Amino acid sequence: MLAAMPPTPDATGAGSAVPDRGRSDACPGALRLHTADDGGLARIRLPGGLLTERQALALAEAAAALGDGEPEITSRGNVQLRGLASGCGAELAERLRAVGLLPSDTHERVRNIVASPGPSDGHADVRAWARELDAALCASPWATALSGKFLFALDDGRGDVAALDADVTLVAGPDGTALLRLGRAATARPVPADRAVAAALAAAHEFLDALRAAGRSAWHLREVPDLLPAGPAELPAFAAAPPQLGPLPGGLAVGLRFGRASLAQWRVLADAAEGELRLTPWRGVVLPGASAARLPDLEAAGFRTAAGTAWDGASACTGLPGCAKSLADVRADAARALTAAPAAGLRVHWSGCERRCGHPAGRWVDVLATGQGYRVAPVGTPAPPTDVTAVDVTTEEMAEAVAEARRTT
Repeated sequence: MLAAMPPTPDATGAGSAVPDRGRSDACPGALRLHTADDGGLARIRLPGGLLTERQALALAEAAAALGDGEPEITSRGNVQLRGLASGCGAELAERLRAVGLLPSDTHERVRNIVASPGPSDGHADVRAWARELDAALCASPWATALSGKFLFALDDGRGDVAALDADVTLVAGPDGTALLRLGRAATARPVPADRAVAAALAAAHEFLDALRAAGRSAWHLREVPDLLPAGPAELPAFAAAPPQLGPLPGGLAVGLRFGRASLAQWRVLADAAEGELRLTPWRGVVLPGASAARLPDLEAAGFRTAAGTAWDGASACTGLPGCAKSLADVRADAARALTAAPAAGLRVHWSGCERRCGHPAGRWVDVLATGQGYRVAPVGTPAPPTDVTAVDVTTEEMAEAVAEARRTT
């Protein structure tokens, strides 16, 4: 049967109801663990998604020793460890400090920085930007007042991470300049490229100061679009395209199904890497300098090494049994649907409840568990056609409904 179109779950633009942000956010970190049905959950921030081989293996070994054995890449290119044993927090912190993954106890939850993963640079070396911004954040006492969800995006000019609608976005230009975008503003502030990181940090400080002066509470700039002046510069179109899987100019890119991989798989990744791994917000890994001759080993280990399947642009929340709020084992249901489906279209995200954790930005297919099956509909921006409605289906009917919704233009 047909049902009314559900609202876009992240609809907090101008004119939308703004959530009550009077309380502190409970976003987990490396030191503040979240208790889930499958055990403790830690989220380790990785500015720019950057990892050395040693750090990557340390995360996988920590997951194997203390948790469920499968580190999970998040939609911000960070890593989550799930199923952590009670009382393991001190040992986890010691493991992270030993490999440089916990440089600040006080600021570890605000180190939220995504960057274009390359491997070849566009108009700027955003890895250098990420390291500079991370160091500046950790050295700024006021930055601890930012929400653990506040996000910086550093785009090298391709328009890939700029399309994620971060709170503060830098887009590198070809002429030694950059554009500073605040939230989802339609325009931006031009800044010199050599001052871009300082401008991004200042914008975050300006956000906090303006909130206090106005007596308002918000975690994101999109919740208060009238708070700060956007700037006069036109924004370029954003490509919103992740790195193509397989060989790239100067390296390789592989995908992880639902962002998860075992210790054995991480060892294969580290072995294929040439010193550095770059985790992406699309739950994949770019290996700069890696040889195409490593692709067969990576594919044999279970990584996605080529585009053109239904898994392209597919994601899911944790679902049952890990999350008590979920109404279904969405990852198992999604995997069955994707295995049987034709090639991809729109991005698609399965959610076990109306919180829709980890859903993508932009336009996507919302697959929401209802307890009796799923509700399927294209949502987001740009808005889908007005004659497209949500459809309620059984779990057995869901794969066909998803495939049809992904073909929506």
